[in-house]
Amino acid sequence: VIKEKSPYLLQHAYNPVDWHPWGDEAFNKAGKEDKPIFLSIGYSTCHWCHVMEKESFEDPDIARLMNETFVCIKVDREERPDIDSAYMAVCQMMTGSGGWPLTIIMMSDKMPFFAGTYIPKESRSSRMGMFDIIEKVKELWQLRRKDVMASAEKITYALSSASDIQEREELGEAIIKETFERLSQIFDSGHGGFGYAPKFPTPHHLTFLLRYWKRTGDAQALLMVEKTLSAIRLGGIYDHIGFGFHRYSTDSEWLLPHFEKMLYDQALIAMAYTEAYQAAGKEEYKKTAQEIFTYVLRDMTDKDGGFYSAEDADSEGEEGKFYLWTTDEVRNVLCEDDANLIIRVFNLEEEGNFTEEATGIKKGENILHFQRLVSGIASELSIPETEFRNRLDAARTRLFDARVKRVHPHKDDKILTDWNGLMIAALAKGGSVLDEPAYIEAAKRAADFILKKMRDKGGRLLHRYRNEDAALSGFLDDYAFFIWGLIELYEATFDVTYLKSALEFNNILLNHFWDKNNGGFYLTSDDAEFVLIRKKEIYDGAAPSGNSAAMLNLLRLSRMTGNTDLEQKALHISQHFSKTILQAPHGHTFFMSALNLALGPAHEAVIAGRLQEEDTRAMLKTLKSQFMPNMVVLFSPCDEESPEITRIAEFTKNLLCINGRATAYVCSNYNCKLPTTDVVEMLKLLK
Repeated sequence: VIKEKSPYLLQHAYNPVDWHPWGDEAFNKAGKEDKPIFLSIGYSTCHWCHVMEKESFEDPDIARLMNETFVCIKVDREERPDIDSAYMAVCQMMTGSGGWPLTIIMMSDKMPFFAGTYIPKESRSSRMGMFDIIEKVKELWQLRRKDVMASAEKITYALSSASDIQEREELGEAIIKETFERLSQIFDSGHGGFGYAPKFPTPHHLTFLLRYWKRTGDAQALLMVEKTLSAIRLGGIYDHIGFGFHRYSTDSEWLLPHFEKMLYDQALIAMAYTEAYQAAGKEEYKKTAQEIFTYVLRDMTDKDGGFYSAEDADSEGEEGKFYLWTTDEVRNVLCEDDANLIIRVFNLEEEGNFTEEATGIKKGENILHFQRLVSGIASELSIPETEFRNRLDAARTRLFDARVKRVHPHKDDKILTDWNGLMIAALAKGGSVLDEPAYIEAAKRAADFILKKMRDKGGRLLHRYRNEDAALSGFLDDYAFFIWGLIELYEATFDVTYLKSALEFNNILLNHFWDKNNGGFYLTSDDAEFVLIRKKEIYDGAAPSGNSAAMLNLLRLSRMTGNTDLEQKALHISQHFSKTILQAPHGHTFFMSALNLALGPAHEAVIAGRLQEEDTRAMLKTLKSQFMPNMVVLFSPCDEESPEITRIAEFTKNLLCINGRATAYVCSNYNCKLPTTDVVEMLKLLK
């Protein structure tokens, strides 16, 4: 694996285990030597992957046994989501759960017969250790080979049967309401969020609830969003010194995080705060979105414009060490008054504020967190809020400068098209709503980088870029999320080239990923490597599924172009996955946001004007300040004789400026209103 580009594979390059990358060479070797394959799947910022490496893969005795018994293959799940998805389905089917590191033992024909996640070095309680597993597999392979083969065939058959076509149902208003009710049942009214520990922010739950509130006026939906966004902003899951969100909270109160930072989390959470700011108008939401973008643009952006993937939880062999503070460390950086303020405001204690043995946090170390909003703390301390914020920001900056000198966690600097697509969407939307041109510029740089550097000779997307090398054919998520980013970028800039690119990639997606018999998109293209099964997914997990995002894209592009065939494709996705969605609607909240648009009411607004003129800018700024998730916006320049937008959206052809003024053409639910040059009247037409 020493020749690979993946930071995860390179981390394992000097293990005594003889790791091979996924490929024919490894499978041929297994067949030739008559050995099973030990497949280990993880990613470079995975804490338990590091633990298993340190315990087992760096142990010479275990490595010797592994090399004798298996051909060992390492896979970076972020580079090969197709392999990860197929074998994660095996693990969930065999064990009832999944996670990383993912451990699969299989035959040289890729059929699995054992699945698990983290495996300790020695057996303990009900969890078998590496020594015992290797001995057991060796015995089975030598003495009961027929049983192993039969088991592998049975597992593979069950997996392929599970993906068979299901009976279709039309999904409508009732399932949207049921999704809201299910989320209400698992909502933590005390601390915000959903369910119990470990607790994830799951921002697509929040963006769905904002749409439900907009649709129904149900105040409970908005309350759940606001409670959650406030709680995660105050808690230890937020990096109060350097900004950005950690991956999840290990407790129900958002205090103790799992400290890794993922690009997709920053993008999706920033979008939730941006939309909440549109809906509720609270400055705290705007400020949080801005701080997330500050973190990404400062720490996660490549010199050429792309965005890096993740930062590790660990540094110097300890999880969270980079982010924790003792009171003495704070006093060494700040003057006495400011140190006392920080210690009080962020709830630091001499003994440490979270010292449960299982956490690994040492006595005296503190997780910075607020217990109430800044405005409330300022009032409690009888300090004017503006003065209090200035003092807090100045002290935070000095702590940040001190923290920069610490040993940093590992940064996974590969650039992934799908996660970049999400960040482009977030920055474009954030730039528009928060009126920050720098965000839009960053989104443009990243999009242009992908368009220039991450395509093959045929114009199709590539998945991964690192060290001047773009490789791996694009997956469904690469297309779906990048198209999403391009649509947002068009609405932020009205540069038609981004809308054209979105439509081009959407055509590639339909030509190479669409199931022509049953509907829905496969994870892989029709000419990609086949791994066990060709999967289709709709579950909205840590990030939205590719099918959910593609459905929303199809609906938006249909309304932008007037091409109703695209809307029909979107409805086919809904019908195809209906049975799966009905079983657990709250596990498909991004899909529900797409369904919300499909069911309407939906709006199209075309602004005819001149982008540099004040009346046009005022009209567009007003539109972007509104929370109207079911609206698409097009721009038709009055100062061009044959605008390019008319070749994409023919219905804009005769939409002209009235009396030389910026003019809004509004359509709602397939009915078009009379044009207006008045901003207030435009909003009335939309509402």
